[in-house]
Amino acid sequence: MLACVTMKMLHHAKCFQRLTIFGSVRALHKDNRRATPQNFSNYESMKQDFKLEIPEYFNFAKDVLDQWTNMEKTGKKPSNPAFWWINGKGEEVRWSFEELGSLSRKFANILSEACSLQRGDRVILILPRVPEWWLANVACLRTGTVLIPGTTQLTQKDILYRLQSSKANCIITNDVLAPAVDAIAPQCENLHSKLIVSENSREGWGNLKEMMKCASDSHTCVKTKHNEIMAMFFTSGTTGYPKMTAHTHSSFGLGLSVNGRFWLDLTPSDVMWNTSDTGWAKSAWSSVFSPWIQGACVFTHHLPRFEPTSVLQTLSEYPITVFCSAATVYRMLVQNDMASRKFKSLKHCVSAGEPITPDVTEKWRNKTGLDIYEGYGQTETVLICGNFKGMKIKPGSMGKPSPAFDVKIVDVNGNVLPPGQEGDIGIQVLPNRPFGLFAHYVDDPSKTASTLRGNFYITGDRGYMDEDGYFWFVARSDDIILSSGYRIGPFEVENALNEHPSVAESAVVSSPDPIRGEVVKAFIVLNPDYKSHDQEQLIKEIQEHVKKTTAPYKYPRKVEFIQELPKTISGKTKRNELRKKEWKTI
Repeated sequence: MLACVTMKMLHHAKCFQRLTIFGSVRALHKDNRRATPQNFSNYESMKQDFKLEIPEYFNFAKDVLDQWTNMEKTGKKPSNPAFWWINGKGEEVRWSFEELGSLSRKFANILSEACSLQRGDRVILILPRVPEWWLANVACLRTGTVLIPGTTQLTQKDILYRLQSSKANCIITNDVLAPAVDAIAPQCENLHSKLIVSENSREGWGNLKEMMKCASDSHTCVKTKHNEIMAMFFTSGTTGYPKMTAHTHSSFGLGLSVNGRFWLDLTPSDVMWNTSDTGWAKSAWSSVFSPWIQGACVFTHHLPRFEPTSVLQTLSEYPITVFCSAATVYRMLVQNDMASRKFKSLKHCVSAGEPITPDVTEKWRNKTGLDIYEGYGQTETVLICGNFKGMKIKPGSMGKPSPAFDVKIVDVNGNVLPPGQEGDIGIQVLPNRPFGLFAHYVDDPSKTASTLRGNFYITGDRGYMDEDGYFWFVARSDDIILSSGYRIGPFEVENALNEHPSVAESAVVSSPDPIRGEVVKAFIVLNPDYKSHDQEQLIKEIQEHVKKTTAPYKYPRKVEFIQELPKTISGKTKRNELRKKEWKTI
């Protein structure tokens, strides 16, 4: 029996129903109807009447995915697959919810039996967009193990830090990263299980493909409390190494229903393609929880590297109805010839991860006839603000607060600011903490406490609200750089730069870029012995050094040598001055 979770959600313009979360999916989409401007015409009513009651026990695999399996068996769900994977080489995988359930139970048995993992043990998952990545997500839900995703661009040093700081008991990866794991595994005392997704065997590793052939698909899902930790995501910062953001079974497993229903506008008839990297929380948002809680098909194209023409071809050849990608992707797509492309199935486009500029949305609309509905959120949250169907889109705006959050602009004392005044973007957490917010930063209570100001969780981003209640992003107060959808903390890049013998000290900020929105720029003070060197050649050497020292996407695409860095009286680098210097030309 499905755990009783009730939600008030908009059904018709004049009718609200109180339903179980799974029952709401069936009732809201029983005619496979799509949300229309009439459905969402009354935004304030949608906010006011939204309600989600959290049960004591909840597990997404049992209480959502297995329920869709039951509906498949009784013919009450459209015939869309649950999962649809292609790789551009003619290979294709399609799973129904029943097949997803069977395969994930086999994977769960491997974790529990072959790897001897217990409920609460931690599993680091570093895989590209291969089907096993999705199976691992569901298997961890079924076993109650804590999933910790990582991007495949992590270096050996990055992996070591994540294994040690997370105290992970198991790692799942592929041939490419297995050698790096073997090199640092002796330094990771908690690591006792290694699984490899490969056609070949490797000493000391369990071969997942071979193990799946023998595993039983008989498995009983653990009974998890809603507030148990479900997953951890590493997030970048400016004053230290990446932090671990902990999410519970309810914060993402239930909280992302807001994204799926109200922002992504998904129904069981939809095919959803999200291009986010598997290492980021955005993949949990739009490649796992949001679409599957709505019964939609998760589509993915395993592209070794981003190719605009391949993306456009896929959008035109496959029945993708909902497309989600970063602003950079849209910016690159509109620069290509789209006149010959027909996107017959595409109905809804969304963007998140970085602000999208009005010129890109206008070009996309002119070429496709579709708007881009921008959304704003963080690794620590579900959707904070968004442009929802039926709302007027103000180009450049983040839209209005999602039904899950009470969002305000606050000053340094936590006081709410009036429309038009810039301040910190905050989410009210007192007296009642909203369910879509992270639990805490793992093993860092002081950092967790620092996010609170008065009655608000402070996002670290600055913005303002206009007279119509729309929110506008201004800047990141914590110096995070958003480039092509990647969040990059300057501290890690500066550490890598400072390891090069030519660098005396450095500071890293964002710099405007017509394609990526912004890129990493390094201001470097050279050691005296290197000031006479060929600067162009030295820049190339430094860039290559950073690529090898940390994840390649973090390297500074721009480098400027300066005599000294601007400092405060206490000796801290004034990154804000350097950033203003970069952005004043826009």
